[in-house]
Amino acid sequence: MKIGILQAGYVPEPLAEKYGQYPAMFQRLLAGHGFEFETYVVAAGQFPESIHACDGWLITGSKDGAYEPHAYIPPLEDLIREIYAAEIPLAGICFGHQIMAQALGGKVAKFDGGWNLGQTRYQIGADEIQCLALHQDQVITKPAGAELIATSDFCVNAGFAYAGKRGTKAISFQFHPEFSPAYTRDSIAAKSGNLYTEDQAQTAIDAIGEQNDSTRIGQQLAEFFLAAQKTER
Repeated sequence: MKIGILQAGYVPEPLAEKYGQYPAMFQRLLAGHGFEFETYVVAAGQFPESIHACDGWLITGSKDGAYEPHAYIPPLEDLIREIYAAEIPLAGICFGHQIMAQALGGKVAKFDGGWNLGQTRYQIGADEIQCLALHQDQVITKPAGAELIATSDFCVNAGFAYAGKRGTKAISFQFHPEFSPAYTRDSIAAKSGNLYTEDQAQTAIDAIGEQNDSTRIGQQLAEFFLAAQKTER
């Protein structure tokens, strides 16, 4: 199964030298399931010629706001709606979660409560998990077709599933299962004193442990793509 990674943002240097770009993080997260990957840097205007160029699609995070006037936003929203209508499996993480919601009728905005940094507790059904987060924007109005599957005290709309004729056709999460604890610490530290205070950054960094539920979410994403492939056979 070929997964098309729609890269909507960039890991800044020098972090990229140490950890790779977002597509590399997702390839590590989804390794071991037989997937092939192809990256389209939509942030630079690189889009697939067809929604059928890959068997499934995944939208990465970005520093950009889904509501900001970037040139790639409207064609990305069009692509999302086309993939969604065709019921080709589609997943989104952080910005990907937000732009999917916006394209499908929801609303995204900066959260008045500020930044969510580091290890965060989420409720998924009856289970509580911990995953890594780094965002201020949130989905404040969910699309009509979205089912809420993950939530937290800080971010109500933290995960959506979208039902199709053959099962779940799209899934998205606000948090970052592709981030490692080390990358998250370094990323928070790199923006310390700029986007948030040094005290906020250090508190978040100190709270990040080596164990979280990212692997579990990665498995859930893999199973989502694989289930869609089995349905198509």
